[in-house]
Amino acid sequence: MNRRSFLTSLAGAAPFSALAAPHRGKIKITAVKCMIVRGTWDWNLVKIETDAGISGIGEAYWGPGVKDLILNQLAQHVIGEDPLNVDKLYTKMLMRSAGAGAQSGVTVTAASGIEIALWDLAGRILETPSCNLLGGRFRDRVRFYRTLQTPPNVEDMGSWRAQMQAAKAEKFGWTAFKVQGDGIPPSADPEYKEPGHDLYTRGLTLKDLNRIGRAMQTVRETLGPDVDFGVEAHWRYDVRDAIKMAQVIAPVNPMWLEDPVPPGNADAMARVTHSVDVPICTGENLYTRSEFRRLIDIQGCDIVHLDIPKSGGLLESKRIHDLAENSFIATAAHNPASPIGTIASCHAAASMRDFRIHELAKYIDWWQDLVLHEGPIIKDGYLTIQDKPGFGIELNPEVAKKHLAPGEVWWG
Repeated sequence: MNRRSFLTSLAGAAPFSALAAPHRGKIKITAVKCMIVRGTWDWNLVKIETDAGISGIGEAYWGPGVKDLILNQLAQHVIGEDPLNVDKLYTKMLMRSAGAGAQSGVTVTAASGIEIALWDLAGRILETPSCNLLGGRFRDRVRFYRTLQTPPNVEDMGSWRAQMQAAKAEKFGWTAFKVQGDGIPPSADPEYKEPGHDLYTRGLTLKDLNRIGRAMQTVRETLGPDVDFGVEAHWRYDVRDAIKMAQVIAPVNPMWLEDPVPPGNADAMARVTHSVDVPICTGENLYTRSEFRRLIDIQGCDIVHLDIPKSGGLLESKRIHDLAENSFIATAAHNPASPIGTIASCHAAASMRDFRIHELAKYIDWWQDLVLHEGPIIKDGYLTIQDKPGFGIELNPEVAKKHLAPGEVWWG
């Protein structure tokens, strides 16, 4: 057995600290880099370089200000440090960023991107898949659902049928989907002229509810009785309206209703959850264990929906899952990331006992070409963890350079 095979097998059983011990203090971080690639969103890609000539790559959630925080606030706190002290470095970055809002928001997102790159780097140094360093894996394959956008004519049921048929025919073999329930009212009345419609209120009219009910019934008929699909609500509604929406879609047995009310009040979310028979999924706009704790404690949802490159990175997301799992609440993953963030997120998902399903939001024809990867990234609706160091991928320079956001330079 060669060294790589031995370490790979050992990592599934031995604690990360034991595996890393021979390497402690021998490698130092020399640089943290970030560049923005314009894909479905502006992807914040992160690279960590070391004096051993080994680098790790990661991704932070999209959004303005993330790159600036990575380069001008957080990098200084990890350069010169041992890259195997991942949890220490994540903690240090947030400790030293109190004035930048280290409890939530873009600072946590920026730290998440560096933390993810550190796990890729650690896997490369120790020559084992990153998920093995998170306690090993419960599964080798992670199931995906495909998020679809609002069809062009929401009141034409043929438009919904065509969308679902096209999605089912995609080469990735999806076994689950998500549709835009909240997209129906503004698409049907984009100028908010109907009685009861207002851009700033959080209400649903009877006409809205009837439209949503018809559309979701069409989706169910098109997919058949056994195919999972979730319904998106994008935090749009007040409690009572969210309850009404759940009641309208309940007959089609959806996988879940997602984000029915705004994220800032766990008690309001719990009231919806406890009032309906449809599973409630939420969490993509919460950060770290501290923001998930009350939601979980009061059984405020049925599925915790993490965005792993946003809410704390791989280890923090696993800790959030562990809190949820202790209350018998399942975990799923929200995901608008590039293949880098997506594959990294799957390494965390593989290490979680009660992880159910992972999102792919939007898709562009060069999405999977952004990285060099053995075989298709998603096949038969699943992503398979590869037995390669770190995340098992390399950035494809040709594709990345072609799609750099305006003003960006290669790892500038």
